[in-house]
Amino acid sequence: MSPLKSRVTALAAAVVGAALTTAVLAPVADASERPLPSRVVTAEGPVRGAVTGAVRTFQGIPYAAPPTGERRWRKPQPVRPWSATLDARTPGSACAQPTDQPIAIAGGGSEDCLYLNVTTPAGRSARLRPVIVWIHGGSFAYGDGASYGAAKLAAARQGAVVVTVNYRLGAFGFLSAPGLRAPANLGLLDQQAAMRWVARNAGAFGGDPGDVTLMGQSGGAYSVCAQMVSPGARGLFHKAILQSAGCVGPDGSFTRAQAEEQGEAVVAAALGDGAQDVDSRLRALPTADLVEASASGHDGFRPVVDGEVVPEAPARAIAAGRFARVPVLHGSTRDEMSGLAGLDEVMTGKPLTAEGYAEKVADRFGADAPAVLAEYPVGRYPAPAAALSAVLTDADWSTAALDTQRALARHTSVYAYEFAEVSAPYFRGVPRPASFSLGTGHMTDLAYVFENELFEPLDAAQAELSDTVVGYWSRFASTGRMDGPGLPSWQRFADDDLYVQRLASGNVGRTDFAADHHYVFWKGLASS
Repeated sequence: MSPLKSRVTALAAAVVGAALTTAVLAPVADASERPLPSRVVTAEGPVRGAVTGAVRTFQGIPYAAPPTGERRWRKPQPVRPWSATLDARTPGSACAQPTDQPIAIAGGGSEDCLYLNVTTPAGRSARLRPVIVWIHGGSFAYGDGASYGAAKLAAARQGAVVVTVNYRLGAFGFLSAPGLRAPANLGLLDQQAAMRWVARNAGAFGGDPGDVTLMGQSGGAYSVCAQMVSPGARGLFHKAILQSAGCVGPDGSFTRAQAEEQGEAVVAAALGDGAQDVDSRLRALPTADLVEASASGHDGFRPVVDGEVVPEAPARAIAAGRFARVPVLHGSTRDEMSGLAGLDEVMTGKPLTAEGYAEKVADRFGADAPAVLAEYPVGRYPAPAAALSAVLTDADWSTAALDTQRALARHTSVYAYEFAEVSAPYFRGVPRPASFSLGTGHMTDLAYVFENELFEPLDAAQAELSDTVVGYWSRFASTGRMDGPGLPSWQRFADDDLYVQRLASGNVGRTDFAADHHYVFWKGLASS
């Protein structure tokens, strides 16, 4: 992701919780009359979770051997089977990561981290349920699966088995460096190992291994883009949900040269310039030293076009139709960059001025700045920072979103959406700018899908929208369509009919996404 795009997630501060509502939950009576057992026997060994209300949860299940010691920078290896019942009532460790960003996991995690979590309805079903595999975001450097509570999504009317996954991050999952004898894309290979675990074990949890939806947001959704073109993921998933990732965009992957340039900086920080015996010395470093040497922030790591795991750039492959042609649900938020646009005001207490807006546009767009300022005159917006948010959102996110939807729709079924709340729950404990509303910024759509502590609580109207959204997501995972009972009509996206569904409290329906985000202007600017 570009520095301007990715820095928005630095506003995040810890994860949120939407209360379960009976409007979308499976009938609790079914769970209480014939509850499923809290003990499940997997292909690797028995696990014991917990039954809480309408759902069962199993946490900290190892899906691969710990990638520690001699397994550092090795492909994921099979986990050693066990016979005693594994206590699966608490999460496993998050993967090792820096702690310099608010979205980081407290404590920094561990290299022993290849765990997943399973949430299912507590009640029995006459049929196997669809499976949703969640790949968390965090710029390939931060986050974990356990932070995303999936009770509401699992217990929606359609019912689903939801699996949230850890995968190696940063230098442990995506480092490519001269002298390091290691495969690229270990984080993506971990994700594939987790999907193979699902293929083996979904049935034990009541899930259908032949009906798997791969779902991600931001870095997690860019992972889904990569998995859609990866030979190793073929047949492991059957639908895809991508939130806030333009697969057909400029920054979803690194070339080998770009990755090695980033890797050289990590090696220099860890071992010094001109280091010898890079492989053996890096493998001997303590975890904390490697984390400290890693490129922190949001721009150091990406999937790498290695010719094997990622045979070509996802943007190029998807534009050319060379991808797994599964049904896709794809979208973004209306105000992806509002957090970044308001960051200076939050930090200094001083709103952006009209002159400051013009300077920022000039810094970003150079010779094209006059055209951008004419297309987005500051007087049309409630504040200069609101104008900047619109410019950056449309340039960095919205154009790529529509390009992605058009490319996918030429070859498969696509449903497109935009989260467009006037005011979505914001990051808990993080101040908002006073000069303009942040609308629905990057990541804040997740408050409507998962339970966690990152976001402020939903109000009554937002909770109602959450019910609708979870109903849509559940329906798509179950059928690949959006025509569920009680849900507002949602038509398929097509290259000759750019149907995008607006998701906003009390205002769900078609929106003119292309016009709202100046699509024709940006395409013309790119071609000039």
